[in-house]
Amino acid sequence: MPEQDVTVGQLLLAEYESVKGEQKARIGFRDNLLYVTLAVVAAVIAATAQAKQPSMLLALPPVCVVLGWTYLVNDEKISAIGLYVRDDLGPRLAELAGGGGGFTTFGWEAYHRRDTRRRSRKAVQTVIDLTAFCVVPLAALIVFWSNGDAGGLLIGLSVLEALVLAGLGSQIVRYAKAA
Repeated sequence: MPEQDVTVGQLLLAEYESVKGEQKARIGFRDNLLYVTLAVVAAVIAATAQAKQPSMLLALPPVCVVLGWTYLVNDEKISAIGLYVRDDLGPRLAELAGGGGGFTTFGWEAYHRRDTRRRSRKAVQTVIDLTAFCVVPLAALIVFWSNGDAGGLLIGLSVLEALVLAGLGSQIVRYAKAA
């Protein structure tokens, strides 16, 4: 069987396919995390109402923090892959293709970022992320606190949960500003 030489261009295209596959998988996973969060919130609220136990609402903050953090990490990796394709992989392929003529590879990676409504969509998405992962569980804590018949240990736990939610919220805002 004759040996086939693999060119640098072929390797870079294979890398492109690989990172775009990872990006696609991460997008699907990230987007499903919002649905999972909504389902968990509905389940906890229904169980709390049925059992008439406001302390069950204390389950929402840790679950929302884990889901929110996972969402945020995946979103960051999705953006990092796009940046890598735009700023590293694309230029290397353009150079191999004779980049002296201003040839741009993977134009969509930069084109869609120039949309005039992109900034407003990002702002709305940040509000949605904050609402799903921080505001809703904070509202659950407020309902818990307003019930007034919890012991000191549960109050302490709820305050800790509120602080963790604030930390997640600050990371969501910080990442949105960086993006």
